Amino acid sequence: QVQLVESGGGLVQPGGSLRLSCAASGYIFSIYDMNWYRQAPGKQRELVAGIGGSTNYADSVKGRFTISRDNAKKMVYLQMNSLKSEDTAVYYCHVKIGYTTYWGQGTQVTVSS
Repeated sequence: QVQLVESGGGLVQPGGSLRLSCAASGYIFSIYDMNWYRQAPGKQRELVAGIGGSTNYADSVKGRFTISRDNAKKMVYLQMNSLKSEDTAVYYCHVKIGYTTYWGQGTQVTVSS
């Protein structure tokens, strides 16, 4: 079955960096777009970045975050630099296969001094 497992979250000071990882299994990883979403307390889940034939980013993270993937390892990454307090959220790995959407369990990112 499809599984997505995120890691790499934690507490970081404003201006710091974190690298999130998502390990995928149970499907042909290389042929599907992969996405990172986040959900802050009291807010809707939002798309942060996606990668397929190209990459796309939310305006709020452009120039600070970089999404990448390693098809051989079935991994997708989110490098987050110049973190701000408003980046605090639970970050989720996501893939849509046909009509079915899959999510990881999420990893907490807290940006605070």
